[in-house]
Amino acid sequence: MFSAADTGFMALALQLAELGRYTTSPNPNVGAVIVKNGQIVGRGYHKQAGGPHAEVFALQEAGSDARGATCYVTLEPCSHHGRTPPCAEALVAAGISRVVIAMQDPNPQVAGKGAAILRNAGMQVDIGLLDTQARALNLGFLSRMERQRPYVRLKLAASLDGRTALANGDSKWLTGEAARADVQHFRAQSCAVLSTATTVLADNARLNLRAEQLQQDIGRLDSGELRQPKRVILDRNGLLKHDLAIFSDGGEVLLCVRKLENDRQLPNIARQIHCPLNNDAQFDIAALLQHLALREQVNTLWVEAGATLAGTLLQLKLVDELIVYLSPKLLGNAAQPLAVLPQYTALTQVPELSWSDIRLVGQDIRLTANLL
Repeated sequence: MFSAADTGFMALALQLAELGRYTTSPNPNVGAVIVKNGQIVGRGYHKQAGGPHAEVFALQEAGSDARGATCYVTLEPCSHHGRTPPCAEALVAAGISRVVIAMQDPNPQVAGKGAAILRNAGMQVDIGLLDTQARALNLGFLSRMERQRPYVRLKLAASLDGRTALANGDSKWLTGEAARADVQHFRAQSCAVLSTATTVLADNARLNLRAEQLQQDIGRLDSGELRQPKRVILDRNGLLKHDLAIFSDGGEVLLCVRKLENDRQLPNIARQIHCPLNNDAQFDIAALLQHLALREQVNTLWVEAGATLAGTLLQLKLVDELIVYLSPKLLGNAAQPLAVLPQYTALTQVPELSWSDIRLVGQDIRLTANLL
């Protein structure tokens, strides 16, 4: 069904889609390439939620050359009127003759409907070229649509002996400057950062996106295009006060509370959300993740917290990726652990992981693993 040329053009569309990974949330990353007589006449990618989609930019560049051409697009063209008109109808109006789609859109508003519009207009529609690569570009969007919860990345920093802080809590700076800059790239690609009031209070943490620490690969972006991820803070006992640094940068802060307090004095950027308790009288994290996906449109959730929340997420199997920055330091057995987990009695009980990436980041090692 697909030729070598098809594969090459779709690979280019995937590269274009990746350019939007810092700015499209909560929309997916999408790239498009229009080809006529073997020559590229238009290309585009979705740059920002609310703005034109990839196909629109590609059609604008192609102009009249779009008639009779083939469009390669990494995600099924949309079929509904949202903040922009349907891309499927734009392709029909432009006279495209064939559309090659990497993967079907899992959004119920679109799934199969965009392709149907194209076929009903007499176009040849082929789906499934480099679909695995296309899925990898939109893990968060797919998780929100298919599982009704965000794609969760749990970040931890540890010494070589697996400790996160000295017994007195001192952990600044356990990892180096390069690792801290690397974290900024993950925050920039996340819709929200999850942490706890305890973690925020320990260092008066902002948990925000710091453009000055981002490296050159997103230097092309205007500062206005980068948006602060939401900070989602488990604030069970109402500990966070309005004078903390986390409330000073203009980014939205969601405080997860047991009970909404109408008289609580909070800055305008802060909002309380009710988080139900589980049978152990602790926050129901699974319910919170579902709320974040369905109500807050969070695709990817970046978790920076202590050993207790890390252990809870791991035990509940709510972690999709575990990212550990391993520092060339030894803190000793009295130092604080990586995650609070139960005392297992057999190796068959312990969480199992699969390495997906291992690399040096400055003087630290970044370990990435997926839970099995």
